[in-house]
Amino acid sequence: MSLGPLLAPGTARVPGTPAAAVAGIPVQPTLDDLGTPLQDVTFVVVDLETTGGSSADCGITEIGAVKVRGGEVLGEFQTLVDPGHLVPAFVARLTGITSSMVSTAPRIEAVLPSFLEFVHGAVLVAHNAPFDVSFLKAACRTAGYDWPGNQVLDTVPLARRVVTRDEAPNHKLSTLAALFRATVTPEHRALADARATVDVLHALLARLGPLGVTHLEDLAGATDPVPQDVRRKRHLADGLPDSPGVYLFRGPGDEVLYVGTSTSIRRRVRSYFTRSEKRGRITEMVRVAHAVTPVVCATPFEAQVRELRLIAEHSPRYNRRSRNPERMPWVRLTREPYPRLSVVRDVQAAATHIGPFASRQQALAAVDALHDAFPVRQCTRRLPLVAGVGSSACVLHEMGRCSAPCTAPVVDVDYSVVVEALRAALEADPAPVVSALGERIAELARDERFEQAGEVTHRLRAFLAGAARAQRTGALAACREVVAARATRSGGWEIVVVRHARLAATGVSPPGADPLPLVAALVATAEAVEPPVPPSPACHPHEAELVLSWLESPGVRLVELDGTWACPVRSARSHVDLAAAVGPVVRSVASTAVHGARYGSDAQDVVVEWSPDDDPRPEEPCSPPSS
Repeated sequence: MSLGPLLAPGTARVPGTPAAAVAGIPVQPTLDDLGTPLQDVTFVVVDLETTGGSSADCGITEIGAVKVRGGEVLGEFQTLVDPGHLVPAFVARLTGITSSMVSTAPRIEAVLPSFLEFVHGAVLVAHNAPFDVSFLKAACRTAGYDWPGNQVLDTVPLARRVVTRDEAPNHKLSTLAALFRATVTPEHRALADARATVDVLHALLARLGPLGVTHLEDLAGATDPVPQDVRRKRHLADGLPDSPGVYLFRGPGDEVLYVGTSTSIRRRVRSYFTRSEKRGRITEMVRVAHAVTPVVCATPFEAQVRELRLIAEHSPRYNRRSRNPERMPWVRLTREPYPRLSVVRDVQAAATHIGPFASRQQALAAVDALHDAFPVRQCTRRLPLVAGVGSSACVLHEMGRCSAPCTAPVVDVDYSVVVEALRAALEADPAPVVSALGERIAELARDERFEQAGEVTHRLRAFLAGAARAQRTGALAACREVVAARATRSGGWEIVVVRHARLAATGVSPPGADPLPLVAALVATAEAVEPPVPPSPACHPHEAELVLSWLESPGVRLVELDGTWACPVRSARSHVDLAAAVGPVVRSVASTAVHGARYGSDAQDVVVEWSPDDDPRPEEPCSPPSS
């Protein structure tokens, strides 16, 4: 399952050299592996005064914030804000902020730029943080600013963890400030309450220290403790690289339990031992795991491909997707005197195929769509060129759904014409299928038979999905070699070598360096790939989808091409918008029948239609876990 040469930026791997050696993975864990110490974290404690309890119809009247790090106050932010409407009397009595006080204050649109600059890069802290954050997000939307996405820490769940009922009857800010003898008394004014929250935060962190909460990453588990047997497995993340790649959880017998991918292996694996992991089956997997093996990759794209290959190779019991590519069905137009449509699991030379499909049910739905459009035979026995004496047709002939070649006293030339039209719909333009089924959908809709219309639409979607997939992947699989490049954010080039739709090599050139020598090295040392039987790719079908997605992404440049890479102008993909293809009636049918509980999917999305178990996307998002 090798990709050939894996290249770290500007380097080439010597055959047999472990990935860890190339990436420089530390043999022992470093201090950085533990995360960010709390004394090095910049917190901005914020408090808002508002005109009510809902950010949907109420506004901010005052913002107060205190920036602290390591127990030292770095700065403060305070301003009144004109909410754009009168301050209710009960709010004025509670806070002391009146309509006259805010009438000359700046609007939130003028305040946000300086506030967002003040909190940039810091962890936002608030007492009952969802309330304050909801108002800040609403203000950003109103003013046209993007929410910066700061990590948010709520002191209420922290207090619930370490303050018992014997110490305090509740976890209100005023109660906690009195308990911890805060230097400032909360008075329903933003800056004063923020200052009091700073003292409460420091007191809570002091209590959490003996419980092992010493780093920012530890706070995720402090408010929602994970089981001790899971927390004890945190050492499995020690020494893992902070690099893109794949990680394999292994069981007691060194068997692979689970395969995932991320742009930061270390941070992603650490998240499995915190409250951020909510999946029951994965928590069960962590309890069984004894080790984690990293596989460092040059790029996140390579990591996604490696993940697919490792899942297909090991079939881990805790992975759900992409485990059995050999079971994915195709629809074949058989090579017989009188061809027919058949659902198969392999691709044979000189026969016409579409697919692969997510399931046998999807493949059968596509076959039904084709039978609705072309009167080819549906019987499974092998027919002679000329029928024997006394042969009789089946009921499908009487219904006009089969030309009955089984009864032809001479060679049925008309059947060959139908088969060639069917072949053209499979390989090139599916318009006859779209037209025939579109008319049927319109007829059913006029009769208000929406459930049947939904069934026909489902068949059409299944056919278009399989045909589009075969045309797209088949065109790329026919190319002996494709070399492409995409600029990186650092100024270098990410280069890939694709052979018959399979990723054969990848690497990244350093910023400012000439990428052509790296291109030559990758081509020379790339994996040798045998040509597949068209239209199947020389790889996992999901890998071909990933490769196509990368090649079609913005900014990709074609460097070299050996072969012809093209799709028909009137291909199945050109019919992606079913509403435009079969008329306005489909819009009504799609929303009434297809979008209902029976099928539960978007009628317009027909290019990629994988089931949850066969989704080509990586099992894990190839990005650092969110805080």
